[in-house]
Amino acid sequence: MSTDPGFYSIIDYTVDGPETQRELVEAFAEIQERWVRFYPGYRSARFHVSIDGTRVYNIVHWATEADYRHFEATSDTEGRMAAIRAALEGLSGKAEPRMSGDPRYVVVREVAPGPQRVD
Repeated sequence: MSTDPGFYSIIDYTVDGPETQRELVEAFAEIQERWVRFYPGYRSARFHVSIDGTRVYNIVHWATEADYRHFEATSDTEGRMAAIRAALEGLSGKAEPRMSGDPRYVVVREVAPGPQRVD
């Protein structure tokens, strides 16, 4: 495992089909580009969509929890949240958040590629 596992915010939405998936990813990618990506410690935002068209995961990677907390403390949260609300209202379909509790995580274990185990 990397010695720098980073810090992650994982955002999970249920949607009503592939078109809404596409629209949600585009809208949230634009929000990352406009409101988030220039903050110190921001590493990336990855978007994962389920093949059945019902889920979207947005995994935002930060260098450290401190970087994420700095972003939370200094960013325009009100403006960003208004942009998220507008994005959701602009979808042609329906999207509902599925996060329960605080969607923030650290990596505790990783299994990397290696040789095949022979017993």
